Parts: sequence; C-alpha cells; structure tokens
Amino acid sequence: MAAQALYRKWRSQTFEEIVGQEHVTRTLQNALREGRLAHAYLFAGPRGTGKTSTARILAKAVNCLAEPEKRPCNQCSICQAINEGRLLDLVEIDAASNTSVDDIRDLRDKVGFRPNEARMKFYIIDEVHMLSNSAFNALLKTLEEPPPHVVFVLCTTEPHRIPPTVLSRCQRFDFRRISTADITAHLARIVAAEGYKAEPEALTLIARTATGSMRDAISLLDQLLAYGEQKITVAQVRDVLGMISERTVSDWVAALARRDVQSGLTVLNQLVMEGVELRELARQVLAYLRGILLLKVGGGAASLDVDADTLARMKETADAFTMPHLIRSVRLFSQAATELRNTVQPQLPLELAFVEAATAAEPAVSAAPSEAMQVEAAPATQPASPAASGGPHPEQTASHPAEREAADQASEAHPPEAEKQEQLSGAEKLARLRDAWGMVRQELQTTSPAALGVLSSRRGVRFLAVEGQEVIIGYQERARYSVESILQRPEVVQALEHALSKVFGSPHTVKYVPEELYRPASQAPKEEGKPSSPQASAGEGEVTDPLVQAAIDEYGAKAERI
Repeated sequence: MAAQALYRKWRSQTFEEIVGQEHVTRTLQNALREGRLAHAYLFAGPRGTGKTSTARILAKAVNCLAEPEKRPCNQCSICQAINEGRLLDLVEIDAASNTSVDDIRDLRDKVGFRPNEARMKFYIIDEVHMLSNSAFNALLKTLEEPPPHVVFVLCTTEPHRIPPTVLSRCQRFDFRRISTADITAHLARIVAAEGYKAEPEALTLIARTATGSMRDAISLLDQLLAYGEQKITVAQVRDVLGMISERTVSDWVAALARRDVQSGLTVLNQLVMEGVELRELARQVLAYLRGILLLKVGGGAASLDVDADTLARMKETADAFTMPHLIRSVRLFSQAATELRNTVQPQLPLELAFVEAATAAEPAVSAAPSEAMQVEAAPATQPASPAASGGPHPEQTASHPAEREAADQASEAHPPEAEKQEQLSGAEKLARLRDAWGMVRQELQTTSPAALGVLSSRRGVRFLAVEGQEVIIGYQERARYSVESILQRPEVVQALEHALSKVFGSPHTVKYVPEELYRPASQAPKEEGKPSSPQASAGEGEVTDPLVQAAIDEYGAKAERI
C-alpha cells in the first residue's frame, strides 16, 4: 500500500490549524456562533492556501454533534465520517471534469433530497471557474434560493472567470498567499512531529520556493524527507530543487552591473557544465534584480525577504546600476526566461540577455517624434545660461528696487533668450527637449523615480509634440494606469513642468492625451473666416501632383458656376 502523502496527512482539521487565513476563519467562526450561516460561499485564492480544507472544516462545524464551543470536535461520528470521506451529505464535485450543463442539472435534481445523517447537506464545487456558461446559468436559480438544508461552497483560483450573476449570490472570501515566516514555522512543527531535524535556513528556503502555497511547501518537504537523511540541510534543498547559491547569483548580477561580459559568460558556462536548471537560474536572477530595483526606487528592505548578507550585497550592486541599465536588464532577462521553453541551445537566451544588457549604451531618445519617450535619452549638457552664451543682460540702474534686481538675477532665462525660444518651431523645441533630456531626468530622479521609469521605458508613453507653451505627452491604452496613477500626480507634473521650463527658458506646461485621439494643431478645423480652399492652404507653394491639381481645377470651376 502506498504511503499517504505528507500534505494529506497534515491537512488542517480545525479552524485553528488553518495557517495564514485568520481573516477568513474568524469571520466564519463568528457567523456560526451567531447563527448567521450563509447559503452560498465563494472561496477564492491561490493554490495551496486552504480553500478546500476550510470548506470541509465548515461542513464539520455546522454538522458536529458536540457542544457549539467545541465544534468541530473531530471525535463525533459526523466529524469522523467527513475526515474519512464517507459522509453522503458532503458532496465534493470537481468542476474541471464535470463542466457540462447536464452535470449541473443532475446536481439540481438531487439538491431537494434531505440529508441522510447530518443537519445540513454541503456541496463543495472545486475549480468552479471551469464550468461552462450554460452550466453556470443552470446553477443560478438553485444557488440563489437553495433548499433550507443545503449550503454551497464554491472554490476557485480564478474568480475573474466567474459570472457576476454567480458572484452576487455568494459571500466571497479571498484567501491570501501565506507568508514565508508562517510556512517556515509550520514546516518546523511537521519536521519535529515526523522525527526529523532541519536547518532553519533550509526550511526558509523551502518556504520561499513555495511562493505562498502551503501545499507546495509540504510537498517539497515530503520530497526532501525521502532524500534519505535524518537532517535537512540547505545544500540538500539546493541539490534537490536545482537551485543556485545566493552568492553565485549575486556575483553574476554584480558582473552585469560592472558590464563585465567575460566574467558573466564564464560563470554562466560553468553553471551549465554543472547541470543547473536554467529556468531556475532565470527565476532567481529575476528575483534578485527585482530586489535591486525595489532598493533603487526607494522601496525599502522591508519588502524583501532576504537575509542580512544578501541585502548588503544587493545594496552594493544597486549603487553600481543606473536606472535605465537596471530596467533594461530586468526586461531582457524576463524575455529570456520566456524563451527558455522553446530554444535549441538552452543557455543561448540567457547569454544573449547578459551580453545585450551589459554592452548596450545608455538608451538614447529616438529622433523621431513618435519615439520620443520610448527610451531614456543620454544625459546632455544643460542649455548654457545667457551669460555664458554671450547674450546681453538688461541694464540695471540705480532706479530699480532691490527686489527687482534679485528677481532678475534669479531668472533662468533673460528676455532676449525667451524671445528666441518663442521663435522656435514645435519640431525644434521637440529636438531641444531630446538633447536636454538629462536635465529632465535629473529633476525627476529626486522627485519621482517611478515617473522616470515610466517615461524612460517602453510602456506606451511618449512625447508627441510641443504646441506653443504646451508639451503634449501621448499614451496608449495599456499605459493609462501608469499615467493616471504616477505621471498625473501633482508633484510629478510640477517637477516635469519645472524641468521643461528650464529646457525652453520660459514656462511650459504638460498635457496628457490618448494617442489615438491626438490631432496636431495644424490639422485642427480652421476658424470661420479663414481661407479653406486647397489653394489658400497651400501658401506660396505649388501643387505638384497633376491628379490633385486636376481635381482642384474641376471642383474649383464647379464652385464658381454655383
């Protein structure tokens, strides 16, 4: 007979044993104590967080024969029948294999029968999002007004796929990913109860790998216990899971920050020769780069689940990265992690990502207006002051007040310079903005690094034009959230307008518009009374296309006859 899996053996049997979901268990216990049991529940959340276990515990608590304060007791006949999976009044349905409307019709026909042994009949529908639309429609009426002896519990990992008509008929509970500390503590209890020993760092590493899923963590622990040793060590965890040491990952990323291509490729080839799992390497590198990115933008160490030594190395590496270099590296390795699934040469995507990230120069803003904000511009020398450029200063006489003199000295652009700026066309202003992007970048670096990241990356945001004193910034639909949540914040707008005013030597404002709705000022409808004929709009230039000229002559002649 096969041994029972560890995650089944250690499945939670009471509300108190559910780890990391106190907001759910407390609400359910209070509802049971006050007699406020709902007829339908929706348990949503990532895999392995206790949804089905909580549903079974709720069924036991409702039907337990013990005193209300002791439910579920796990001692009475009902609790034992549920634990052993033989209670007829607890029906578990796998929606992934029972998706059709006929399956739901069969369920609906049986709902009316009263329970055999228990007080209430429970229907637990797991992975309910797999039901077809017809099956959901067939379930609606029964779910809204079930018989008084029936309770539905719907479990899903994808609540967004459930129709709103179903969601509105259920009490929804969202299960969260379990913290690394809670998973580690629970694993330590299991290891002690099973008669084994484990290094605390090894259990923490298992918990991190599980990414918030208790079932995944216990399954990994079960695999390590079968390794054959009485004590679980960090080396065993890394060996079984194919992980790379944090030191190796940090050294590799540090070589990337230094742009040391030779060292980076040497380390990668050595890891390939040792037989490491490249997808695991990509995952660890991305996690490390993400941590550096959070430190770079001021996210703080509190959001990182790493030890003190790793945190110190990450801070040191973060200082060696520039923001554009770091953003580009994260993007390239994320793309490489996707390409690893379908490649002839396994390490090639990672090699290309490293070489491209390490050798690429600081991204420069494209000369085309449509590419203005796609990539970060290389820092440029700030526009020279009027004094440095030889521009005339306004004469100062004794009749000027001291305040006026101080204001004149503090002014960043003198009247002749401002007049010169006014004479620039929109295209010339756009070109000047690209050349002086370093000034804008420096201004935003201290005010809002997040805004600088949006403006410097390919997120569907770009300069479109400069019309008069207004800089038009266009965005695509996919970038709407970034614009509304970051770029349109008052402090970001103020910093950006301040930097633009420095660039142009006169006050300028910014305007955000959906790119598909933007029309240049030259294409705007002409004002009443202005010439609208093609000849008038052509100015001094002549129409060179004979077909266009023929059409103008033809329609012009007709207009004169009318």
